Amino acid sequence: MRLTKSTDIALRIAMRLAVLDESSNPTTREVAAAMEVPYTHAAKVVSRLQHLGVVEARRGRSGGLALTTAGRTGSLGVLLRDLEGVGDVVGCEDDPPCPLRAACRLRGALRQAQEAFFAVLDPLSIEDLVASPTGPVLLGLSVRPPD
Repeated sequence: MRLTKSTDIALRIAMRLAVLDESSNPTTREVAAAMEVPYTHAAKVVSRLQHLGVVEARRGRSGGLALTTAGRTGSLGVLLRDLEGVGDVVGCEDDPPCPLRAACRLRGALRQAQEAFFAVLDPLSIEDLVASPTGPVLLGLSVRPPD
């Protein structure tokens, strides 16, 4: 199973915010630059993370991004389910639908594998992901000037 680019960006942004001092409040543009992702993608992802209650975004002079407590300590598996959705791994019902769908055992096996994937991530949090050695690397990322 491969995560979507949006989910990858979401995790990297959350991890970056998790290691920053609470008073830093970087902008979306600054986080996008540090994580080397396009600003437009980062803005969409930040909006989604804000909707999910993972990130708080404030406007104005003292504004910026901050990881919420739920974003810091919530289940990584739950977050990935929210970001990725829990649809079928294969397109059994696509157009045209698979002719094996009525008697196929692959769909069920893939669903079990997908749930096992998420289950491994359920006890983890963003906070767990930024423990050493990852946290110091995230802190060491230089912020290049925004485009």
